[in-house]
Amino acid sequence: MAKPGLDGHDRGLKVLAAAYRDAGMEVIYLGLRQTPDMIVASALQEDVDVIALSSLNNAHMTIFPAVLNLMKEKGLIDVLLVGGGIIPKKDIEKLESMGMGKLFGPGTPVQETVDYITAWVEKNRMIEN
Repeated sequence: MAKPGLDGHDRGLKVLAAAYRDAGMEVIYLGLRQTPDMIVASALQEDVDVIALSSLNNAHMTIFPAVLNLMKEKGLIDVLLVGGGIIPKKDIEKLESMGMGKLFGPGTPVQETVDYITAWVEKNRMIEN
């Protein structure tokens, strides 16, 4: 989980990180002011199933595609990229058409995000019990 760019509003991302841990997910929280390179490098190093980004400062149309393109360049084609924040519907449609997973807006129930991520991982990745 990361807060890319100069956006300093991280309370929501921290709440989600705690909820994901409570749901049994291993969470790697990179924190504020992460670059696309830093995010993708960490994803490679940690062998993640999902990258979750948050953007509240209208940088989503620059940063989210940059992360997505780096993921493709580095071979992370089997990793889900999700995002959240204040994202207009037209931008959501464009980002999803580029290959992003679901984008969540303000007020989305936390359990909805947990269910989406869990279902994607169960369908697309090997899960060892």
